[in-house]
Amino acid sequence: MRNIYKIDNYQYLHNNHHFSLNENDKDIQIVPAGHMLADSDNLAFIYVVEEGGEFSYLHFSNELWSHLVDILKSNQNPYVTINGEAIELINFTEELEMLIFNIEGNDNYGKEFVDSVEEAFKEIFQNDTL
Repeated sequence: MRNIYKIDNYQYLHNNHHFSLNENDKDIQIVPAGHMLADSDNLAFIYVVEEGGEFSYLHFSNELWSHLVDILKSNQNPYVTINGEAIELINFTEELEMLIFNIEGNDNYGKEFVDSVEEAFKEIFQNDTL
């Protein structure tokens, strides 16, 4: 069964970026797959994980995008904490950076999503042109 887990908390701890989700009552065991997708309909980025032989998704809504900017600036992969265990989200920064640059100016994602990404990540886009 494919699950979508909403990331709802961010902390910067011990020089690392940490996310958590509000699912601690469940026995969740994931393995990072190292891929990111755009969910333009819901203004979100999706990180793909493997769970029980299937793919599940970590959902990063636009309310968290300022933290994603910080992650890109630090060039560090973040962690997700599930049931007290911190799991590194491998390839997160590379995948996110590649994705936002593909979205920039690309109307295939829909105007609202493109405008939201361009506004939220403008610091990243500006730094790339220097």
